[in-house]
Amino acid sequence: MSRKNGILPEQAIRALIDDGAVSASAPMGGEDGLPTQIQPASLDLRLGTVAYRMRASFLPGAGRSVMDAAKDVVMHKIDLTAGAVLETGCVYLVPLQESLNLPKSLAASANPKSSTGRLDVFTRVIADGADAFDRVDAGYNGPLYVEIAPRTFSILVRPGDRLVQMRFRRGVLKELSTQTVSIDLNGAGVIGYRAKRHAGLVDLLKVGGHVALDYWEPLVARGGTLVLDPEEFYILASKEAVSIPEDQAAEMAPIAPEIGEFRAHYAGFFDPGFGVDAAGGAGSRAVLEVRGRDVPFILRDGQPVAKLVYETMTETPAALYGQNGSHYQAQGLRLSKHFKD
Repeated sequence: MSRKNGILPEQAIRALIDDGAVSASAPMGGEDGLPTQIQPASLDLRLGTVAYRMRASFLPGAGRSVMDAAKDVVMHKIDLTAGAVLETGCVYLVPLQESLNLPKSLAASANPKSSTGRLDVFTRVIADGADAFDRVDAGYNGPLYVEIAPRTFSILVRPGDRLVQMRFRRGVLKELSTQTVSIDLNGAGVIGYRAKRHAGLVDLLKVGGHVALDYWEPLVARGGTLVLDPEEFYILASKEAVSIPEDQAAEMAPIAPEIGEFRAHYAGFFDPGFGVDAAGGAGSRAVLEVRGRDVPFILRDGQPVAKLVYETMTETPAALYGQNGSHYQAQGLRLSKHFKD
């Protein structure tokens, strides 16, 4: 069934590429091609060949290009061709290989990929003339950039690495339903992980190539509570199972922004089919990236921390999430794919 408005599925994204609404500076084929770059309801965006070390984040604002606005904040230029380290505590701007020439009926939005959020790498996509991060207005014609700020681990990146993904929407956001997500702190054994500061470098190309205990401290249940230390980063899991219908997508959003003592979930987009037929039909748990703020804060088992906002697809994707393999389908508590289980 086809609908006029909603999130575009993978077959419609392929059509955008064929029609020139999405183009790239490097071929979208071969090893870096469509089978892996296109997800059921989103498109992975690839890093270009250079990065700019910035002294501050910024938005260009109406009538200004990103590069014009960057002149005031760029400190130096880094060649990524042979690989380069992006260090914690620094902010970088990287031109993306993809650019857009959207029809006036189509807008786009972006978010970090799951693995990016689980590495505590803060990313935001920026377009020319933008007054907001991660949002591209309908009819936009121009390049795309990503702001990258590693928070806990320094990362080794190369051209073609994929830290962010973009989805395309026709019409305005229309919520179908919401689902509250709460923290599970009462399981047996390990209930979460706290990132180790001053750990080694994470090479984004080395999937399963890093020893988890060199980077993470396992956490065990202590009476159903966990004290979040200020500015520490945690990987936790939801108590609820999540299962996204094949004709819908979902985005994670804060349930109570006024809480203010922690931030939950950087990478907040769930493709159609996530959790479907996983664990005997029970769905997959959502993994939550949590960062403490300002003062120590006690999380309790079952405490609501976020909500899933469901939105319709214009049609069912040709392939659902996990059908072609995924590190995170049927997941429980799980670190990013870069670490050995």
